[in-house]
Amino acid sequence: MAERFVEVDDSGKLADLFGQLDGNVSRIQKDFSVSIVSRDGGLKVIGEEKNTEDAARALRSLLAISGRGQDLSEQTVRYVTSMVTEGAESQLAELGGDGICVTASGKILRARTVGQQRYVDAIKNNTIVLGIGPAGTGKTYLAVAMAVKAFREHKIRKIILTRPAVEAGEKLGFLPGDLQDKVDPYLRPLYDALFDMFGAEMFGKYMEKGIIEVAPLAYMRGRTLDEAFIILDEAQNTTSEQIKMFLTRLGNESRMVITGDITQIDLPDQKRSGLVEAVKVLKGIDDIAIHRFTEKDVVRHRLVQDIIRAYEKYNEGRMRNHG
Repeated sequence: MAERFVEVDDSGKLADLFGQLDGNVSRIQKDFSVSIVSRDGGLKVIGEEKNTEDAARALRSLLAISGRGQDLSEQTVRYVTSMVTEGAESQLAELGGDGICVTASGKILRARTVGQQRYVDAIKNNTIVLGIGPAGTGKTYLAVAMAVKAFREHKIRKIILTRPAVEAGEKLGFLPGDLQDKVDPYLRPLYDALFDMFGAEMFGKYMEKGIIEVAPLAYMRGRTLDEAFIILDEAQNTTSEQIKMFLTRLGNESRMVITGDITQIDLPDQKRSGLVEAVKVLKGIDDIAIHRFTEKDVVRHRLVQDIIRAYEKYNEGRMRNHG
């Protein structure tokens, strides 16, 4: 049996590391098959040589992340243990820091995975960014946060959020109300993100003034959008013509983020996804970045990762069987 000692110089950090009902440490013990006990201002890790070393590295990584302001949630612990297991914990140094922006409730919003941080950096450094990946990776939420940050820093004058009104198996055509009422259900995730950032009262004020615009993609035709941060969500459900139309709306001093999950295309079979085509067409163009998330960037419930992984495995098997 081997032992490693992880020094903790702050009792508050030790409490954060253990987590609610010692859940964080219990997770590390389970993942690496080790025992962890609190001793002499730190943690003693006991187990097989490699497992003990890996668990100690995970604990040190978590302490470093906590020191940079990151919450040690269950998702963070799972993510760190997976990065350590893959020998990629050095990348965790990218996490933490000042954060992206402050929400209406006063919470500092930070990237929670390396993939998220690189997505945020891509948005900072490019005029157009395509964020592609599975559900729960924060594609839309982080894009909205970056739009709010740019607005608060007076880099843009307007935030425009749009998505194609394509039904994911449900029929909404018989809902009462005018066109805006009918498309609002499609736009709800965008409203939710803005409520978090601005609060309901400020959001309503900015909507009335036209500073924030949330509209279906069809409303973008014929416009030139200057000094705006424009987000196209659910872009996998655009046609080639729609996404080309959207991209050519870009005006002076504006930025665009296009998000989508190419595994969840709701278009009729004969329609080719504009997002899939755009990734091929725009690859290699200066000032356009294409960022791909993986299931490791999922920050929802842990089962979401497992579900995505299970579907990927199932689809790979189907492709082999039909190949």
